[in-house]
Amino acid sequence: MTDKITTTHPLSDILQDRQRKGERVVFTNGCFDLLHIGHIRYLQSARALGDLLVVAVNSDESVRSLAKGLRRPLTPMDQRIEVLAALTCVDYVVSFDESTPLQIIETLQPDVLVKGGDWPLDQIVGREMVEKRGGMVKSIPLTPDVSTSLIIERIQKMNSAC
Repeated sequence: MTDKITTTHPLSDILQDRQRKGERVVFTNGCFDLLHIGHIRYLQSARALGDLLVVAVNSDESVRSLAKGLRRPLTPMDQRIEVLAALTCVDYVVSFDESTPLQIIETLQPDVLVKGGDWPLDQIVGREMVEKRGGMVKSIPLTPDVSTSLIIERIQKMNSAC
């Protein structure tokens, strides 16, 4: 499993080699805090769009900068990455510190860029670059009523009822 966890530059070489062999690289990114069924369905759908799936995970500092709150993430980055790498639908996991994944998308040059249905296509970071290269950008519908924020709210309500 640890061979799935890598950094951007070695991964770039791996992906270029796989693309030369005709394989299609799918890329997505996110926080993936408190992995839930919505994440699993999303990642499986993303993987079905190509030959391998790369997941870029926001660092802890990056998550805090995204208006998720100072108490987020609940799960440290190294654990979030390890959980994602354990999934059979995920081929590689990398982390990034920036507020957006643009730099890592430019470095990895995926064939397919995927985000959840809460992202309009025209707001997906990296869309123009991927489409300019002839790639595809796809928005995958979210699983209704499932999110890390909703799970946190339910736990807080349960705790306040006790």
